[in-house]
Parts: sequence; structure tokens; C-alpha cells
Amino acid sequence: MPKKILEKSSKEALRRWRKPKQARSLARVNRILDVAETMFIEQGYSAATTKAIAAQAEVPIGTLYQFFPDKAAILQALAEQYYDLLQAQFKTFDSDEIVQLPLKNYVEQIVEMVDQFFAEHPGQYAIFMEVQVTLPEVEEAADAELIQTLAELLRRRDDSLQAEDYEAIAFVTVKAIGNLHWLSLGQPPQFRQRLLEEIKRLTFHYFQSYFPGKLS
Repeated sequence: MPKKILEKSSKEALRRWRKPKQARSLARVNRILDVAETMFIEQGYSAATTKAIAAQAEVPIGTLYQFFPDKAAILQALAEQYYDLLQAQFKTFDSDEIVQLPLKNYVEQIVEMVDQFFAEHPGQYAIFMEVQVTLPEVEEAADAELIQTLAELLRRRDDSLQAEDYEAIAFVTVKAIGNLHWLSLGQPPQFRQRLLEEIKRLTFHYFQSYFPGKLS
């Protein structure tokens, strides 16, 4: 991966919040995040305030500011939780059994995994929508990590390409095909299911143009 991509993927360079190490403090932070997520989803990010979040989480406002200097830092922490979960899901594909799947089945599992992730975490939609506007650099860093992970997964399937090829394929998949998946979330259920099948078709033919071998 180019140095620029690696630099973008550094969360520490972007982090606005402090994750505590002590169990008691961690419990407070988690309570703050749980309350904030509910408020962001139900009231909207703009309407929620740090004062209201602290009050509902039953922590002093000073304690909240020890870990989160502002509301954007809370939003970032929530987004990173979801990004970490999605990254972990992608890494489950790093197994011999999945790597050896026929390409069509491999693509289907990836698309269905992402769809299941959104289904199991409905609140993330509101978080991601706000992150795109308020903290685009956080989204870029998370995408860079996903691109790295997917590029390595594709290299494991077939190591005949150049490093820049895997990066380009992963970039297109995360940015273009990922956005199509994202847009499908706002569609009526029946049409959304049709779109998921189209995403599978598009991804399969795109991958097949690079990996036309025996596992296709």
C-alpha cells in the first residue's frame, strides 16, 4: 500500500476522544456512548447536546469532557465502534475455506455479510450519515483500512497480480460498490433485495475480469 493510504488509516492521528483504561471509567464512557447514540438516532445529531447526553447518562458534564472534548468526538467514537465491527467481519474472510470458494459464492458471501451487518446494526445508518458531513476524514480513514483488508484478501485468492492492482480493485469495490450498497438501504424492501442481487452481479463480473481462473 502507498504510504499516503497507510497514513490515512491511522486512527490515532485523527482521534478526538480518549479511551479510558480503568473499568469504572470505561463503563461511564460506554454509558455516554449508548445514550448519545440513542439521542442522535431519535432526536438527530444537531438537536442533541453534550449537557443533555451527560444528564441522561447520569455522569457529571466534567466527566464527559474528560473523554470527549465536544459532541463531534462522541460521534467519532460511535463511528469507530461500527467501523471496527465491520472491519472484523471482513477479516473473517481470511480463512482457507472461504478463500477457496468459487468466485460467485465468494462475492455472494461478501455482499450478504455487509447486508447482514447493516440489518443487525440499524442505528449505524444515522451515525454514518452524520459522519459523512461532520467528520469526512474519519470516514476516509476507515475506508482506507477496509481497502487494505480487501486488497489482502483478494491477493490470497490469486497472487498473480501486481500490488497496485489489488489496491485499485479494492478501492473501486469499497468506494463504488460500497456506495451502491449504502444507497440500497433507503429503498423499499422488495426493490432493495433486487438491488442486492444487482450488486452481486456487478461485483462478480468486475472481479471475474481480474480473476478468470479455475476458482471463478
